[in-house]
Amino acid sequence: MAPTPPTDAELNVFIRARLASLGIDLDQLPPGTTADPETGSPGRDSVLASLRSFVRGTVGALAAYQLPAPAGTADPAVAQALSQQPAPMLYPSVSTEWRK
Repeated sequence: MAPTPPTDAELNVFIRARLASLGIDLDQLPPGTTADPETGSPGRDSVLASLRSFVRGTVGALAAYQLPAPAGTADPAVAQALSQQPAPMLYPSVSTEWRK
């Protein structure tokens, strides 16, 4: 059974909560879809519509992405495990030091 896509109201709650956790309050924007003539700030409804479109179109695709397994990996279980390896880093010593 396929998951039910979230409604606009559910996405609004998710978006507002995520932005609030970052310290961003959408209530500071002008209400509606009309931009503020003095500051040029977009309207709250147009920002929410844009963010809903982003969440619906991009987040799912990013969450489903897996790195490809190395060439020559025939066993699917091994290929799945190898696809989860961390990406190579330019300076790995920096990354390993803070993980100690």
